Amino acid sequence: MSQEQPRRPSGQPQQQAAGGEQGAVRYGDVFPKVSGGLAEKPVAPQDAATMQSAESLVLGQTLRGGPGAAMQSAATANERMGVVGHDQATDATAVQGVTVSETRVPGGRLVTEFVAGQAVGQYLARDDDATTGGRGAGSGGAARGGGGAAGMMVDNTKVTIGEALEATALAAGDEPVERSDAAAIQAAEARATGLDANVPGGLAAQAQSAAAANAWAARDQDKTTLGDVLADATAKLVGDKPVESADALRVAGAENRNKGDGTARPGGVAASLAAAARLNRDEAVWDQ
Repeated sequence: MSQEQPRRPSGQPQQQAAGGEQGAVRYGDVFPKVSGGLAEKPVAPQDAATMQSAESLVLGQTLRGGPGAAMQSAATANERMGVVGHDQATDATAVQGVTVSETRVPGGRLVTEFVAGQAVGQYLARDDDATTGGRGAGSGGAARGGGGAAGMMVDNTKVTIGEALEATALAAGDEPVERSDAAAIQAAEARATGLDANVPGGLAAQAQSAAAANAWAARDQDKTTLGDVLADATAKLVGDKPVESADALRVAGAENRNKGDGTARPGGVAASLAAAARLNRDEAVWDQ
């Protein structure tokens, strides 16, 4: 799955304690949204340990598929290559640290993980989640790197926005992401999470990057597809909810406004949410 393509610094790699080999897995490879000097630094084992410790302190567990797990995988690869030592930490965590920011949202809190002041993941926690709160001294807290499994509770009898987006990946997964698709995905993510701003590294951010890159791609085979972005959408959303008619209308409006001919893509995001809204409405009538 391509999503945003990992990037490596174009110049000479910074020299690390174990040689700074060209093949090192850097922060920019793991978290494509980070920039500056942090993007060029190889992920070190103690960086990952700090992040996982912070996740455990704040959320009561290390998040499966979260930033800490991603950093651990990268650090393990770097240690095997001899790029970093087992007890090594980069100055990104040793000096600037891993911190946490919590923002109150309706029904819960949005927790954001930072490395050296740059966001690397978010997690939407309900008020009644059985997790521990607080910040670790010096290391801060933790976040969710793109999943809603421990976040909002949803009605399992109805089709959710995340499931409708996954249906788009099946119905139109081979289609390159266009600006209209990105607008529809942004609207869908906002309706699912209740957040006005894009989630860093979330579906909308990935779709917008893909649409911009696709506009410059010379060959179709080089373009990022809807399937690349929307596969496992439910796991990537920081919150989810059953699709309602208002959600489908908002998404359809966003897609149509950004498409040249003003029509929705067959099997696309708007079409999938419209179908889901109808299913959910019909099921409610049937249950009565």
